[in-house]
Amino acid sequence: MNFSIAPSDPMPIYRQIVDQVRRQMAGGQLRPGTELPSVRALAQQHAINPMTVSKAYSLLEAEGLLERRRGMGMVVAGPGARSAVDPERLLAPLLQALVRQAAELGLPPETLHRLIDQTLDNTTDRETP
Repeated sequence: MNFSIAPSDPMPIYRQIVDQVRRQMAGGQLRPGTELPSVRALAQQHAINPMTVSKAYSLLEAEGLLERRRGMGMVVAGPGARSAVDPERLLAPLLQALVRQAAELGLPPETLHRLIDQTLDNTTDRETP
């Protein structure tokens, strides 16, 4: 599993890790039993404090999304864990922020719909081989 950590992002690093694990679980890229990088390895790879990684993993474990396995470290929890991560719920705050910003810019809903459709079309075109 590769994490994309952006130290300059205003979102705290531990939240970046938590959100990426949730999204990858919701999207099916992380399946039950998948081993995550160790705290030390992830901290060294991204030059971040190990306590930051530990905090992210502990939050995910407390939510029941990760399990600590002796000798293996953290792994994605069983089949019920994926269903606990709803993709629509993960996107809701982003969509709300988008709609709010569009309203602040004075864009009518039709324009926002058109822009979203164009973005989806452009993204779909690039992903199709």
